[in-house]
Amino acid sequence: MAGQLAGKVAIVTGASRGIGRAISVALAQESATIVLAARSIQQLQITAEHVTKAGGQARIVHVELTEEQSIRNLIQVTGEKLGRLDILVNNAGVTHSAELEKTSTEDWQRCISINARAPFILCREALLLLKKSQAAHIINIASVVGVKGYPLQSAYTASKHALRGMTISLAEELRGSNIRVHLLCPGGVDTDMVDSVRPDIAKDELIKPEEIAELVLYLVTHKGNAVVDEVRIRRATSAPWF
Repeated sequence: MAGQLAGKVAIVTGASRGIGRAISVALAQESATIVLAARSIQQLQITAEHVTKAGGQARIVHVELTEEQSIRNLIQVTGEKLGRLDILVNNAGVTHSAELEKTSTEDWQRCISINARAPFILCREALLLLKKSQAAHIINIASVVGVKGYPLQSAYTASKHALRGMTISLAEELRGSNIRVHLLCPGGVDTDMVDSVRPDIAKDELIKPEEIAELVLYLVTHKGNAVVDEVRIRRATSAPWF
């Protein structure tokens, strides 16, 4: 039986693991075709197997998010091979942990390049395809640090604030169109990246990637008049209302 996303095409960046893999599988469970984008072809192949088992179709595209032409190629391949785009999930991200005075310009620039510049280019280049969809969605995955700040995370925090600001502006530009723009701001999720910067958090307290994927699936299948602009997701053990 076809799912709610049968015939729909989605791009998911950072699909090789963690949240991106979980989102790809969730979309596949509703029969979507997912363009899996990341650097590691080997890991993308594993995600593709999960997608196929879940009932979706997968197409793997290697992408270097620091290179504009590589990002453009991702959109071009999607248009040429699949002919449409209905869902864009900007999930890929990097972090950096250091005092500001010990943060190099290169480390700062890497966070900005992957976490803010790449989603900007992807949104810009994807709009032509998205506008052809009857009901399209852009979902940008920010972070708790998109709305607050932590010590030792100045570069990461700046990049996620930038992503949130761009998302708000884009949503205003596209208001009343066929494209809905959403922002997710999760706290600690059980991923390799969080393990590297917050080893102090017990793994059984972390948000599961599948929980984020469930929210993405809700956003892209909800057809009512209500629009969810932003979702802030915290660990059950952390302070509320961040």
